[in-house]
Amino acid sequence: MNGDSKGEILIVDDEPNALKVLSSILTEEGYGVFSARDVDSAMKVITEEYVDAVITDLVMPGKDGMQFFEYIAENHSDVPVIFITAYGTVESAVSAMVRGVLYYFIKPPDYTKLKTVLADGVRERRMKGEIASMKQQPSQGDGRHPVIAKAPRMLDIFRTIDSIKDTTSSVLICGETGTGKEVIARALHYRSSRRDKPFIAVNCAAIPRELMEAELFGYEKGAFTGALTRRLGRFEEASGGTVLLDEIGELEPSLQAKLLRVLEEREVERLGSSHRIPVDFRLLCSTNRDLEEEVVKMTFRKDLYYRINVVRIDIPPLRERREDIPLLVSHCLEQFSSEKEKKVRSVSSEVMELFMNYHWTGNVRQLRNVIERAVILSKGERINLEELPRELLRSVKTNGPARKTLRELENQAVQDVLKECKGNKSRAAKMLGISRKAFYKRLKELPDSQSVSSRNS
Repeated sequence: MNGDSKGEILIVDDEPNALKVLSSILTEEGYGVFSARDVDSAMKVITEEYVDAVITDLVMPGKDGMQFFEYIAENHSDVPVIFITAYGTVESAVSAMVRGVLYYFIKPPDYTKLKTVLADGVRERRMKGEIASMKQQPSQGDGRHPVIAKAPRMLDIFRTIDSIKDTTSSVLICGETGTGKEVIARALHYRSSRRDKPFIAVNCAAIPRELMEAELFGYEKGAFTGALTRRLGRFEEASGGTVLLDEIGELEPSLQAKLLRVLEEREVERLGSSHRIPVDFRLLCSTNRDLEEEVVKMTFRKDLYYRINVVRIDIPPLRERREDIPLLVSHCLEQFSSEKEKKVRSVSSEVMELFMNYHWTGNVRQLRNVIERAVILSKGERINLEELPRELLRSVKTNGPARKTLRELENQAVQDVLKECKGNKSRAAKMLGISRKAFYKRLKELPDSQSVSSRNS
């Protein structure tokens, strides 16, 4: 696979001139291109080379495009296939789409549409490949909370996790709301030697202050009104495992002092008891606050801050690791499509462009919520702009120049072939693999200056 290209495309067509024209257009667009004039040769290419997508003629001597598609579906099911043919019918198009073909074009194709469909197919294929590769690597989280990332700063975090996973040192995980602090904590636990022991997460912001002490330390029967039975605290429940104190900055000062004592002595006292119980757990803490500032304001204990901040992990906001967005989108589509029993496979180019440019104040959590909503509302296999919430749609920016460039490439292809044929329209139509009537139709669609130039050539 050539990392510098937009994708590796295999084009199959028994007409050499049509093969040459499409290869030239896609090469100019930045793709790497393999070509084959028959299905047997194409099978050899896709077996020996990495291919992101296939564009194949449907009607060819010997084995036809449908037979090649069946071979791909059986042996390379992750490779999207686009049909392009001069002998299309509604029935054959419907049949191809139902059987899993990405798209079906009638010659002459709309090159603007072809490039859009191809780009979506390549992006989806590569994202799924990267996610599959991640799943084959040692777990970066538990099965329900995988860490999907390839941004350099996130890879640095993974390296830090690998370095500290089997130590007993406390870890402070910092980041904005929605960046995935608990996901990173779970990754640290499930990659450690404690993975078979409990992972206990306590949300310090969600539990009322008057109940937090009982939650953490447990209580004996009769310790207070309503204490009808003995209950173990979270530190005891996590025996041999990990405790995450999520949003520890919300912990009130009196509990901060008791927590510090537990960390120093590794013992707890249940409410209503004076008996000290040894505990074995690793402490992870997370916060979206600036705890150093809280220490200065004396709302957070300095000695506790130093105790929990042995190793610090700072998670960047999503807007600072935009290269992770396509991977996260693909993973969320797969997850929510399965949960909602839908068949959403991808997002449109316009949606992906919006996602890549949006500020994401709610970070990964907001992105997940947007995709879940879109999957629920979707009526087909692709998410379009109309399925997105209003606040995202306000940020849509049209990409006029890119669309113009695609149309110019299509027009240029017609002009280049006509020039090569020295103005012979019948020969030019044959080189493009289309009828003379279709070629004249394409000429009429050219801008006036180009059309006149072509007719006078």
